[in-house]
Amino acid sequence: MLRVALPFGLRTPEPKRVAYRQALRDAGLEPVESPASLENLHGLLLAGGSDIDPAQYGAARQPESGVPDPARDSLEIALVREALARELPILAICRGLQLLNVALGGALHQHIEGHRDPAQPVIHSVSIAPATRLAAILGPGEYTVNSRHHQAAAALAPGLIVTATAPGGIVEALELLSHPFCLAVQWHPEERLTTPDAQLFQAFRAAIKMAGN
Repeated sequence: MLRVALPFGLRTPEPKRVAYRQALRDAGLEPVESPASLENLHGLLLAGGSDIDPAQYGAARQPESGVPDPARDSLEIALVREALARELPILAICRGLQLLNVALGGALHQHIEGHRDPAQPVIHSVSIAPATRLAAILGPGEYTVNSRHHQAAAALAPGLIVTATAPGGIVEALELLSHPFCLAVQWHPEERLTTPDAQLFQAFRAAIKMAGN
């Protein structure tokens, strides 16, 4: 059985957890929620959730920034570093993209407008760069996504590249070039509102099988 770490914060509501669990299981992966380490696990999925504590990237908290979950931040940063050291595949979603950037030394915009509308199934397009892992999975060009975020990657951590952007240049996907499979998207493919979303989870599973850990 291919087992994937799926850390959550204590404030993560049950309905949001269900979508991640089901998306992993539909791809043939078994979630292990909030493990202390990645021992005997095969990959890491970083899920959406609360805003990251700005202290993690050396900034003061702005009024628009939500109440942080320092315990979750610390656990997930440790798991990211362990996954990279073990060369375990990483798929990061929404907050997960932001956490990945912070864990590797990047920073965030604490508030942006026009990217949080839970009432709309799809809200904006993203432009996927060619010759990237994301393009190999979903195809290059325009792709319409849902959107739940009001923060975004600002200064990028060393080694990360932008592989998709929204109108206005907002970062919507990142990849770590030095890692066999480290892919982050700002939208929510676990909701599988469009057919290609499941392909991200299938690609994650394929990377885990190839890693053979």
